[in-house]
Order: sequence, then structure tokens, then C-alpha cells
Amino acid sequence: MKLEGCYTALVTPFEGGNVCTSALHDLVEAQVAGGVAGVVPVGTTGESPTLSMAEHNKVIKQVIDSVDGRCKVIAGTGGNSTAEAVELTEHARGTGADATLQVSPYYNKPTQEGLYRHFSTVADIGLPVVLYNIPGRCNIEISIDTVKRLAAHPNIVAVKEAGGDADRVSKTRRACDITVVSGDDALTLPMMVLGATGVISVASNVVPAEVTELTARALAGDFVGALEVHCRLYELFEALFIETNPIPVKAAVAALGLICEEYRLPMCEPAAANREILLQAMRNTGLDV
Repeated sequence: MKLEGCYTALVTPFEGGNVCTSALHDLVEAQVAGGVAGVVPVGTTGESPTLSMAEHNKVIKQVIDSVDGRCKVIAGTGGNSTAEAVELTEHARGTGADATLQVSPYYNKPTQEGLYRHFSTVADIGLPVVLYNIPGRCNIEISIDTVKRLAAHPNIVAVKEAGGDADRVSKTRRACDITVVSGDDALTLPMMVLGATGVISVASNVVPAEVTELTARALAGDFVGALEVHCRLYELFEALFIETNPIPVKAAVAALGLICEEYRLPMCEPAAANREILLQAMRNTGLDV
């Protein structure tokens, strides 16, 4: 599987405490209209820790149905338990997902050998796997040596780097042949200069066409043009992480009228001062809020 461009880490819309299927469909339509290469349901941005197994599967199936082949679907099916990750991934494969995003087990803190066995077991299912390195949430980093070992598996196709370290792109590419995509909007351009091929983006929930343009320019070698887009969006990139993701991005998507602003505890609405900073960043980016 070839991963290039912008893949949106979709928010999960709620209404009355339940997943709002109509809003989820509309979100997918907005992403397809924005020209994204793919969508990623039920990742961190989709509040995956608070969804039940049934809801998790429901969201992935609906996204696949709504996409209807118009872009790729990388299903977030990771978990602390390898057995749970396998069950979710098998469902995603059977439903028609194009790939799976596999976060490191984020509470039990396995060793590097445990990570290797965990990801390898999921990859044995047969669905292409995107490793998800986000040590700030998982309290553990997938080491470069472990990425190198995993890259030998035919179904492990890419790694999402969300550790805030652009050097990981160079280190990974030197160690092995695996696709690297950014997991930080603000580092998309620097990482692509170093050889990453795109981004799994939070910001593209709000500005899908613009993040798509940034990655397209970078892929074409137009780094000057990509820098212009990056600078235009940078204030928004910052504001979308003024509080824990996905709080700001859900507030932003709600401000655009696409979803109800509803979270699941322990996620809650942003502080009033931070909301105003976010809204002002959206206005400065040219959004009508």
C-alpha cells in the first residue's frame, strides 16, 4: 500500500451521548470534497478510548460505507491488549478497510520485544499496518531498531511519527525501507523535506483542501509553495493543540456547524479563553466563524 498525501484523523461526532451517524456521514463527505487521500476513523482524535467495541466497529463500518471507495480508509484498531487489537483489526479487514493504524499499547508499557510481538501478531492478519509512534501518550517509544525489525514484515507498510522529533524520519529511513508519515501537523513540511510522504492530520478536519494542498506541493518538490501554505495554516496548527487533542478540533468542527460540540468524559469543552484563541486562529486562517 502506498501512503502519500493527507489522511484525516476523523473526530467522532456525538449527539445525546451516542455516535451521530448523520454527522459522521457529512464529515466524510466534506473530507472527500476536500480531496484528501484518506480518512482515519477511531484514532486518538476519534476518542477511541471512550468508545465501546460495538461503537468502534460501527464507526469504522459506517466510514467505509460512506467513503464508498472514493479515498482510502485506515482504521484505528489498536489497543492495550493484543487480543483486542486483533479482534478489532479482523472486523476492519472484513468490513473493507484499506489498512489499520496501530498505536503502541498505551498503558501496560511493554518492552521492545513485546511491541515487536504485538505488532507482528496484528500484521499476520493480512491487513496493511501503519505503526503509530506517539510516546507522549503511550509513555513508550517504538525504537528505531524495533521499527527496522517490523519493517521486514510484508504487511507493515508505514509508521506515523507523532513524537515531535523530525530526526526520526532520517533515522528511520537510514535504518530500513518503510514509509514515514507525519503525525504532527506543524511538522508535516519539515518531515516531508526529510522524506516523509504525507500526514495523518488533525487540522484537515477543519481545512482538508488546504492540508491536501500542502502535502501535494511538497510531494511535487514545490517546497516554497508548501511553505506558503504551512505559514498560512501555522497559527491554526498551534491553536488546535492549545488543549488536549481532540478537544480543540471538535470545538473547531462544531464552530463550522458540522457537528454538535459534544465530548465523552474525561474529555470536556475547552476553557473560554482557549476557545477564543482557537476561534481567532480560525478567522485569521480565513474561516467564517
